[in-house]
Amino acid sequence: MSLTERGKSFVAIMVVIALSALTLRIVTEKILTVICTQNEATAQANLKAIAAALDSYARDNQGVYPKSVSLLSQSNPLYLDKDYIAESPIKGYTYNCVRLEASGYNCYAFPSRCKLTGNLAFTVTTGGILISEDCSTKE
Repeated sequence: MSLTERGKSFVAIMVVIALSALTLRIVTEKILTVICTQNEATAQANLKAIAAALDSYARDNQGVYPKSVSLLSQSNPLYLDKDYIAESPIKGYTYNCVRLEASGYNCYAFPSRCKLTGNLAFTVTTGGILISEDCSTKE
């Protein structure tokens, strides 16, 4: 094999490697986008479930909200199937209630790794009002 043939083979190998790397990057970005979208949908649904459970508890207790979300999964009747705050992170999101008092609540779901496990941060307030914003603005 001559020197020019070796050079052409090397260039061909480099082109194949470059195209493979480009394809891998595009596929990885698409997979991450799908995962983020699924995690965000789960976080929204979980926050809505937490808000509905808190509101149901308050309706059953003369308008007084519980002192802890864990009470919702330990009471009879059960208001939540699990304690989302104690079991965080769930599907890439961490849950917490920064304000949980007798008169109302303010709970959030924040991606464990912004832009990797989710792009949006969600907040739900008394009455089930759900707000979303880009997670990079809340860091």
